Amino acid sequence: MTTDDRSGTPPTTDERPATPLTARDGAGAERSFLILHGWQNHRPAGHWQHRLADRLRERGQHVVYPQLPDPDTPDPEVWLAEFARHLDALRGAERVVLAHSASAVLWLHAVARALPGLDGVDRVLLVAPPSPSVLAGLPEIAAFTPAGLDPRALPGSVRLVAGDDDPYCPEGADAVYGDPLGIPTEILPGAGHLDLDAGYGPWPAVLDWCFDGSVRLTGRSG
Repeated sequence: MTTDDRSGTPPTTDERPATPLTARDGAGAERSFLILHGWQNHRPAGHWQHRLADRLRERGQHVVYPQLPDPDTPDPEVWLAEFARHLDALRGAERVVLAHSASAVLWLHAVARALPGLDGVDRVLLVAPPSPSVLAGLPEIAAFTPAGLDPRALPGSVRLVAGDDDPYCPEGADAVYGDPLGIPTEILPGAGHLDLDAGYGPWPAVLDWCFDGSVRLTGRSG
């Protein structure tokens, strides 16, 4: 899950710093996007989430891509409070959440608690959620381990995408989350944890999905 931007590597020329937007940014956008990162993620410039935020902004969309507090030792209660605050900032005809890794599991916690604002979310993409067995074995994020969830409680249209070789979900995301919760799931060959270590990086399919929820999510080369 480690994805750090503190190495001093400059962003490429097609990337800009991914800072949360102010209220005036994307004011005329039809869609609003909340992009949530995972454990140990400091929003590195090359990560697919950072690149996606930039591409969406270039197209005039309202994007909220916050740096969540203490990503190396996150507190799920603090992250849930931040999630609720940023949900409240979404606007437009369609509200979309994209959550990677620990934040994908955070979304499940939010659903279990009926976090205010979830009913206003139209689409959700959960990317590479780690399995409970892995979470429980990592002291820094053991508190993120999800409890049981009623699939009937899932708000909006939810999709799940994960690699078939994700070291953080060795049981398989479809077996752990997709099938039990009735979430349509796409498993990408060789995509690992869908992070920089796996080459994500550029991921055109996720940008396509942002504008058309029926798009099939393929790997970065597909």
